[in-house]
Amino acid sequence: MGDVTDIRERRGPARLAPRASYERSEGRTVSLFWRIFSLNAVGLVVAAALLLGPVTVSTPVRQGEAVVVLGGLALLLAANAAVLRVGLIPLQRLGRAMAAADLLRPGVRAPVSGPSETAALITTYNTMLDRLEAERATGAAHALSAQERERHRIARELHDEVGQTLTAVLLQLKRVADRAPEELREEVGQAQEATRAGLDEIRRIARRLRPGVLEELGLPSALRSLAAEFTTHGLTVRHHVGGDLPRLTEESELVVYRVAQEGLTNTARHSAADRAEVRLQPVAGGVELLVRDNGSGLGGAVEGAGIQGMRERALLVGAVFSVTPGPGRGTDVRLRIPVAAGVR
Repeated sequence: MGDVTDIRERRGPARLAPRASYERSEGRTVSLFWRIFSLNAVGLVVAAALLLGPVTVSTPVRQGEAVVVLGGLALLLAANAAVLRVGLIPLQRLGRAMAAADLLRPGVRAPVSGPSETAALITTYNTMLDRLEAERATGAAHALSAQERERHRIARELHDEVGQTLTAVLLQLKRVADRAPEELREEVGQAQEATRAGLDEIRRIARRLRPGVLEELGLPSALRSLAAEFTTHGLTVRHHVGGDLPRLTEESELVVYRVAQEGLTNTARHSAADRAEVRLQPVAGGVELLVRDNGSGLGGAVEGAGIQGMRERALLVGAVFSVTPGPGRGTDVRLRIPVAAGVR
């Protein structure tokens, strides 16, 4: 794999044919204007016919006449209410769809129904969502690609400059320790250990920023290395990589690695778990990554930047991402990449 991975936009098939849907709706429905106008026109025509006809209203009004007038008024009001209720139901659905819209969970569209004006409005909204999702995908692809390039640059500078400088300091301290008096050797040794620990930390940060194992040895080895890296005194991470995995694109492999890395980071920082598992296996129609822990679970916590970043990465390769409670307790992070989107 190359030194810099370019995460490119992947667009799925169009989910909506706006013009066709609008034309079909317009052809089979009467507009809300004509519905209300026709109903009011019928009421006025009936009223005029009664005035011009033999029917009269006595003074004072008789009980039978009052019943007829009030019954006609109630019937007219009920018909108006029914027409408005039926005509406004699609707008209520549209309002609920707009309130629940989330660009990180694409594909949900308001059903096109109702009078022609309402159908045109819903179609316009769905078309706007298509455009916003496409623009967000493009912007996220550029942002994540720039982020990966910056990660590689920083990792290279840490390894080539800071790492080499600390290595030189460590060698110099070794020469000083060989020549130092006995009473100073312990302090020089402590300085050596601190420098060595700093050098190890620099290398660990560089490995996280630039997954060299992924580029050189492939995704299975990178996931094994990731599990070993997060295995500490308080957390044990097991890994399982299934056989006969389909070959993935560089973009898909990078997304799988970053999602696994972020999932284990969240486990180590927030879950209070002592066991975790990273599993990559073929499934029907694709490949699935599972990061599972036995921690405290999601609770009512709001999704943070880490989970949102994983969702954005998943969208770039057409993958399905979910964060759900694990069996019993803990959290399951799943990423499923369709074969059509990930195979090279």
